[in-house]
Amino acid sequence: MKKYVVALLALVLIMSTIGAAVTVFFVTDTGGLGDKSFNDSAWAGVQMAVKKFGITANVIQSYEQADYIPNLTAAAQVSDVVIAVGFMMQDALAKVAPQFPNTKFIFIDGVVKAPNVENFLFKEQEGAFLVGYLAAGVTKTGKVGFIGGIPIPPVLRYQYGYEAGVETYNVLNGANVQVLSGYVGSFDDPAAGKSMTNSQFSEGADIVFAAAGLSGLGTIEAAKDAGPGHFAIGVDQNQDYLAPGFVLTSAMKRVNIAVFDGIKSVVNGTFKGGTTVLGLKEDGVGISPMTYTKQYVPKSLLSQLKVLEKAIISGKLVVPNTKESFQSFQVPAIQF
Repeated sequence: MKKYVVALLALVLIMSTIGAAVTVFFVTDTGGLGDKSFNDSAWAGVQMAVKKFGITANVIQSYEQADYIPNLTAAAQVSDVVIAVGFMMQDALAKVAPQFPNTKFIFIDGVVKAPNVENFLFKEQEGAFLVGYLAAGVTKTGKVGFIGGIPIPPVLRYQYGYEAGVETYNVLNGANVQVLSGYVGSFDDPAAGKSMTNSQFSEGADIVFAAAGLSGLGTIEAAKDAGPGHFAIGVDQNQDYLAPGFVLTSAMKRVNIAVFDGIKSVVNGTFKGGTTVLGLKEDGVGISPMTYTKQYVPKSLLSQLKVLEKAIISGKLVVPNTKESFQSFQVPAIQF
């Protein structure tokens, strides 16, 4: 039934945009709009382009992975630009993009090798490293948590970057902070995210980082319900405002800027297929300013974070992004 609803929605949107000079369609992943995270960030980039260039933009929601091919196809039939987001859409886009050589595709979090696809990848591990180090320096229990949606490459990069940040804190400060890790199994189940967070709280964690899309909103709710002394860490967007004082910080991933830049390249006639990778050096990832929680963070810890950020940007500190690279990770000599 969902597929029929999606197809009907696509038809309505297509009819409304026929004749537009420049048309952009955003095809969401299964987390969808309203996740206050990945999809919302991508849509924010589209809206930035609407304001800047006066383009016409619409969105097609994907409710399940089976929606990807029909949604991408429906969008590509009439639009100049299709925004496709999420690693799980990679195989579908690889099938659809070659069928529409005159349509430009902007793909976030995966790589499709086609001349009409511009891919954007992020070094999620670098922002996650910083929030992991921060969490290790703030925890009062000596345990912190990580919750992922589905163990796909972008989420795994978050996990291993986070765990490397904790390990680095331990080595450089003579600590023994432990990490509890788990996966919800989806990006659209806040109840499951809250339940897993509560389980990690019960095991002694007092800070939990969720890289789980809509599911991660459950982690923020759990931290707020648990009360003072418990924190969530947000992801992708600055989520600190969702529960002021209970979101320690957010590992930001500037999907909105990537989407905007991709659309801009089409508008300016500079679009070209290929892959762009964005990390701390490119200002593609980072951490939030901690507007509501900086009082909980020692100034010495904030100073250490600045040193570590410079070490990552310079290449002195290479943050692991896979299980294999994490297992072989050696903390370099860092002077604060």
